[in-house]
Amino acid sequence: MTNETAATTVAPDVANAEQATVLTERRENVLLITINRPEVRNAVNAAVAAGVAGALEELDGDEALSVGVLTGAGGFFCAGMDLGAFVKGESPWFGDRGFAGIAQRASRKPLIAAIEGFAVAGGMEIALACDLIVAAKGAKMGIPEAKRSLVAAGGALLRLPRRMPYHMVMELALTGDTQPAERFHEWGVVNRLAEPGEAVQEALELAGRLAKSGPLALIASKRILQEQYDWSAAEMWEKQGTISGPVFASEDAKEGASAFKEKREPVWRGR
Repeated sequence: MTNETAATTVAPDVANAEQATVLTERRENVLLITINRPEVRNAVNAAVAAGVAGALEELDGDEALSVGVLTGAGGFFCAGMDLGAFVKGESPWFGDRGFAGIAQRASRKPLIAAIEGFAVAGGMEIALACDLIVAAKGAKMGIPEAKRSLVAAGGALLRLPRRMPYHMVMELALTGDTQPAERFHEWGVVNRLAEPGEAVQEALELAGRLAKSGPLALIASKRILQEQYDWSAAEMWEKQGTISGPVFASEDAKEGASAFKEKREPVWRGR
């Protein structure tokens, strides 16, 4: 979770008390969340962790929102933990959400990472906590913690082996070398590549496609995909039914079927 690019940067005192470290902007039923500390390459301190956690609460708590997009300001995603702030005693963890307010518990609703520049160390782990990743071509991604005698304990070593070849994960973890977004796209970790400067727009377009689906179905589908790793063959159908059953019985399910039959766009109620 270390900050590779700004490892020696000390988090500045609050130079501008009015500047929020995490910004949120509503784009219809999509919430754009921006880590806003470009002066330290969006390194994560206590304020960022709290801000991201609050943004995820906003996303999940508002029925008018269906999908979130998470990005960073200043032309880069995130360089990881702010080591200067950490040395001063600040914690980049927030409650049960963990590192950066997201690593251990993200949103119930789908979340897309939009990466420009680089997503390294804890920044990579923030991206991996999202459900889909859009990255600009040439963006650097990796887990360089071992180079600082640290461990990528914010989720990378747990999530990457489930998403890409084991031996490549081992090389990334042990060498600490970064790779361009194109390589992660080849490995299936990055969903879409965008031209530099277009990652957010590409992510918003993808979010718009997701947001056309029923909100209850989005939440249930995400939950099943995340939890099924721990289900045995004997219990997987029962557990899936427990999650999917209420969706089939919902008003939205009837609306979806009626809209299809009537050849019109559905009007979701979230119930």
